Amino acid sequence: MSQSIDKILYFNGAHYSHWKNRMMIFLQSIDNNLWDIIEDGPTIPMKRVGEIYVPKERHEWSNQERKPEKLEVIHEGTNEVNETKISLLNHNYENFKMDPNEDIEAMLNWFSIIVNELKGFGEAISEDKLVQKLI
Repeated sequence: MSQSIDKILYFNGAHYSHWKNRMMIFLQSIDNNLWDIIEDGPTIPMKRVGEIYVPKERHEWSNQERKPEKLEVIHEGTNEVNETKISLLNHNYENFKMDPNEDIEAMLNWFSIIVNELKGFGEAISEDKLVQKLI
């Protein structure tokens, strides 16, 4: 089932990463700067240049000036939480094997969940390695 990109996606608490990506694309299709406004919040850090203050470029912001969105922290976690999740997913991938009591479909579903979650964290695994793991 596909959804039109021109409709706002309501967040129901599930699949945050997918919803976030769709919202980002939707908002950027309206105005390329809208997503930056959502990520940056209502205030932009300033710096002094001579006698005046000017907005800092995003790459100049300190960690304290980068305020994570509440939804993002709740659904994606902090960096420390994400590192722990990645470690656990890598452990699950490395130790993955078919349970004697499960069928092929259930095994493939569980394998897909592990691989897709790793991809969601930017930990892509080559197709060759995935095939080798399944064999």
